[in-house]
Amino acid sequence: MTNTLVYELDNKIYINLTNRCTSDCIFCLRNDKADVCGSSMWLKSEDFTAQDVINQLSTLNSSARPPRLSTEITFCGYGEPTLKLDILKEVASYIKQNYPDTKIRLNTNGHANFVHKRNIVPELAGLIDEISVSLNAPTPEQYDELSQPKFRNAYNEVLDFIKKSSEAGIKTTASVVDGYKGLNLDLEACRQQAAGHGAALRVREWIQNGY
Repeated sequence: MTNTLVYELDNKIYINLTNRCTSDCIFCLRNDKADVCGSSMWLKSEDFTAQDVINQLSTLNSSARPPRLSTEITFCGYGEPTLKLDILKEVASYIKQNYPDTKIRLNTNGHANFVHKRNIVPELAGLIDEISVSLNAPTPEQYDELSQPKFRNAYNEVLDFIKKSSEAGIKTTASVVDGYKGLNLDLEACRQQAAGHGAALRVREWIQNGY
């Protein structure tokens, strides 16, 4: 059994780069199931290259009618994609060079600058067209409760990442998951946080049974 590095959902392509994450969100789908639409998200090994991802993309594209690589690709799986930053950038560069009409999106928890100890956003500009950052809550206290980050002051890191992404000219959205086991967020406060850092807000409904 090989790693599922590339998978499809709603006729769109997603790339699953890692199972490692700097959060342990209580509403994360991976806490309840191992697959998305039948594709296993748990990697057999984290030891792979950008070429392995590109090979799976190419295989999928060669079997698709019409080729789906002409629409949209999102880095998003059962882990935080920016933890595999070099592979992410190499794959994104390949897509840009070979499928210039394809929109590239990144779903991230916004912890990358803390992890890599530098501002990585300029490295993404020109490669990533849209970034969705998991804001998750309107306050640091509620963020820690819901996201369970593995380091302190993570909420401020998220806000700063949103701001830097927006300032870099990347279309940036802050996302929240609403309705988890009856928990309703203060969406207006979330919207104000997002807007104050240059981003729109996307409210995602909690899907109990996943995809």
